[in-house]
Amino acid sequence: MKILVLEPYYGGSHKAFLQGMEKHLPAEFTLLTLPARKWKWRMRLAAPCFAEKLRKDGGSYDAVLCSTFVDVAALRALAPDWLNRLPVLTYFHENQFVYPVRRDDERDYHFAVTNITTALASDRLAFNSAHNLETFLAGAGELLRKAPDMKLGRVTEKIRAKSIVLPPGIDFSVIDSTPPAEGNEIPVIVWNHRWEHDKNPGLFFESLYSLDQEGADFSLLVLGQSFAQCPAVFAEAAKRLASRTIHSGYVRSRKQYASLLRQGDIVVSTADHEFFGMAVLEAVRAGCRPLLPARLSYPEMIPAGYLYNDDEFAGRLAGLLKNGRLDNRTACSLTERYSWPSLAGRYMEWFAGSLGGGG
Repeated sequence: MKILVLEPYYGGSHKAFLQGMEKHLPAEFTLLTLPARKWKWRMRLAAPCFAEKLRKDGGSYDAVLCSTFVDVAALRALAPDWLNRLPVLTYFHENQFVYPVRRDDERDYHFAVTNITTALASDRLAFNSAHNLETFLAGAGELLRKAPDMKLGRVTEKIRAKSIVLPPGIDFSVIDSTPPAEGNEIPVIVWNHRWEHDKNPGLFFESLYSLDQEGADFSLLVLGQSFAQCPAVFAEAAKRLASRTIHSGYVRSRKQYASLLRQGDIVVSTADHEFFGMAVLEAVRAGCRPLLPARLSYPEMIPAGYLYNDDEFAGRLAGLLKNGRLDNRTACSLTERYSWPSLAGRYMEWFAGSLGGGG
């Protein structure tokens, strides 16, 4: 099977997803990509940009795979005829309906509308979690009810009928080949999320300040990518928790990242927004005991015993300091179903199903 992949945001989890797909699936992938920056511009103009490039392509493919940042309706309007004879599949890593903004007037509903028209124009859809799919459908229904004088019929039903939930495969090979650190005398807490406000770092660090004042024993690994507009709490935490911090900052080397995860005892999320949680699963695979919100995508990913209600976080974290790491068998049992070898067959079924005429 020959699949053309269109990815305007080739970086981070999107890039890791496609690299894993190329490595683990028995298909031939041709990637047309753009660097991972300026996502709003990508969502607006990637479709005409790709359509122009594809006019020079022979079109010898069986299917087209797009990411969420491709405006598929515009792509099909502008692309050469050969593309419109192929099934177009879209993988939704995210949707534009529930990303938390600080003020409601910051939300640009044009991007949410693009999500809707992309879903309608695609033949088959996959969402990385049930949380992603259900918030997409709820958000689309709410937005369309606001539309004046233009009532569209059965949009969410049509989208649901062509959708499946298909987790992104994760390549655990580097983590698995990295030996675990010897048992820590002082428990190590891991934060490995983007340094942005939607991950609610304030709750995390305020809880650590309390543990610090109480004299609790812990060390800290702060991983994840930071950006130009980084929440001020990270700079404050770097000063207040300097003596407890083993490492702080983004790690480009996959081997070094795995080695740091192997030092951890507990991985936490305080996120207000998460469509999947790949970083958490990587830390769990490395042996970190998870402490995650009982909401978002986490309840469908991790057993309830590892989840907390928001008002419980600080107390639960303090209690886990005495529990130690996960043993290897437990770490694998919690994560193996998200590995590429476990998911490869489902992906090939999704691709092959499109060859029967879409839908």
